[in-house]
Amino acid sequence: MFNSISGTVTAKLPRQLFLENNGIEWDICVPDSNLELLPAPGQSAKVYTFLQHTEQLMCLYGFANSEERSLFLELIKVDGVGPKGAVKIMSSATSRQLKDILENGETALLEKIPGVGKKTAAKMMLALKGKLTLNDEVNTVRLPKNSLFSDVIDSLVNMGFDKKNVELKISELSSRLENELNDKTQKEKEEIIFRRAIVELS
Repeated sequence: MFNSISGTVTAKLPRQLFLENNGIEWDICVPDSNLELLPAPGQSAKVYTFLQHTEQLMCLYGFANSEERSLFLELIKVDGVGPKGAVKIMSSATSRQLKDILENGETALLEKIPGVGKKTAAKMMLALKGKLTLNDEVNTVRLPKNSLFSDVIDSLVNMGFDKKNVELKISELSSRLENELNDKTQKEKEEIIFRRAIVELS
């Protein structure tokens, strides 16, 4: 099976990438964290892939590099996660954040990720703790979406909230509220994220 697809990015949507290669436009499911690492529409990109093929569907998943795909493959080994669940998890936290959470045994933080309940968090901890290895140069990059709300993060941390909790919550909210934030100014986005974060972190 193919390892990767190279072509021109034609569109980037929430958890979805369109990539044209030799007259074929591929519809690829990509975690939001990886979408932010890939080039803008009109530019060339190489996407590492995983094909899910069942009797009911065929879905192509894409990742910014081979290590991100390896994380995805580890996640889908966890009972109860599955490909769609893995994409949801990777859309809410970066690889570095996930590794740190797992290494530190912070099950409560895992449970705050959309789609991860208490049972799934426990299974993830059991299956993945101590097993994720990341290339620091590739994976220390945080979600660019978080950088848009760096002032919000700083304000919440100064109020006494834990920085890891804040970063995870901001990543989650920026993805979950993307449609609501689309037509807002940066100041309005920050106010919405700030208010929601305080409520959900308290």
